[in-house]
Amino acid sequence: MTSHITRARAAVTLAAASAIAAAVIAAQAWAQEGSAAPQLVRTITVTGQADVKARPDMAMISAGVTSEGATAAEALSKNSEAMAAVIKALRDGGVAEEDIQTSNFSVSPTYTPYDPNNPTAPQKIVGYQVQNSVNVAVRDLNKLGALLDVVVTSGANSIGGIGFSIAEPKPLLDRAREDAVKDARSRADLYAAAAGVGVGKVLTISETGFTPPQPVFYAKSMMAEAAPVPIAPGQETISGSITVTFEIQ
Repeated sequence: MTSHITRARAAVTLAAASAIAAAVIAAQAWAQEGSAAPQLVRTITVTGQADVKARPDMAMISAGVTSEGATAAEALSKNSEAMAAVIKALRDGGVAEEDIQTSNFSVSPTYTPYDPNNPTAPQKIVGYQVQNSVNVAVRDLNKLGALLDVVVTSGANSIGGIGFSIAEPKPLLDRAREDAVKDARSRADLYAAAAGVGVGKVLTISETGFTPPQPVFYAKSMMAEAAPVPIAPGQETISGSITVTFEIQ
């Protein structure tokens, strides 16, 4: 009976010793791993840029009517009649209703001129002025010159501006993004070759900014002309840049 108890105690002692030894080995391995210095990852960061040019396919114009009258009601009546004719001319010229938007409307008094010889004399109201203008999207540039002529002859006495843009800029933006990535890789290869190292995998890509073309308005006051107005839309430029970090091999 005593021998059985002794053998059982020996087995327990051996198992405990094995567990303690395993724990000590694991602790030593963990300590070695924890004390090891982290491996430094060498990197190179560059900025890639790209420009994509394209001909605009739409225009924005601002057309308006300024009317005057002895009373506000008279000026407003004149302006409303003239503006209705302008909008009708635009619609008849093929411009959709949703592409015509009122951008400015104001009623203001007009005063007697300032008299420098009598600077304290009060200025009196001698009439009223009404201004009304619309922004118009022209989606067929072939009609733009004729539309400008029609707008002026129908009663508009000012063209606040003409701007050109691209209706669907996303494909051009995507092309600019692709070109910017290629430019970043080219720059990284150049710098790495000069430094005697290699370019590895991409670690990060950050888009710095890509802006679709915005209409740039060219202000111009116009009177009626006998022929359609000549228009030169030129080109639009989409520019952007990205920042890319590569691993150095």
